[in-house]
Amino acid sequence: MSVGRLDEKSEGLLLLTTDGKLSNYINSSKYGKEYYVLVDGAITNEAIKQMCDGIKIGFNGKKYQTKPCKVYKLSTPPLLPERSKKIRDARHGPVTWISVTLTEGKFRQVRKMTSAVGFPTLRLVRTRIHTLNLDNLSVGEVVAVNNMNQIF
Repeated sequence: MSVGRLDEKSEGLLLLTTDGKLSNYINSSKYGKEYYVLVDGAITNEAIKQMCDGIKIGFNGKKYQTKPCKVYKLSTPPLLPERSKKIRDARHGPVTWISVTLTEGKFRQVRKMTSAVGFPTLRLVRTRIHTLNLDNLSVGEVVAVNNMNQIF
């Protein structure tokens, strides 16, 4: 089973395990999950502050107040593999790369948060779960982690 999920439009780090207790523990705890997010437009400091403080998004037909999280602009675009499916880029107007680190993960939460502050997500890549990160993994590459208890 996967630890956390990525929707079909998202990319990045995915942990797989046969240990349901470990999966539940990682998902229900305060471990940070970091995402690099390409947003449409030149994101403002006010929008970043709103996301950091927590904002209301729709979840299961109700409004949900997100928990505070870490959000900041990336000074340079991250070194990521090219997408197989093209997306709108800076040739069509300004875009901004940001880092978002959550300790929760509601359904499409990052996408809903960026949209709620007026900067829709164009690309979403999970780069880290706690201390595990993508490093220089190639697309589709698999690495076995022998002792998850040392990491979590």
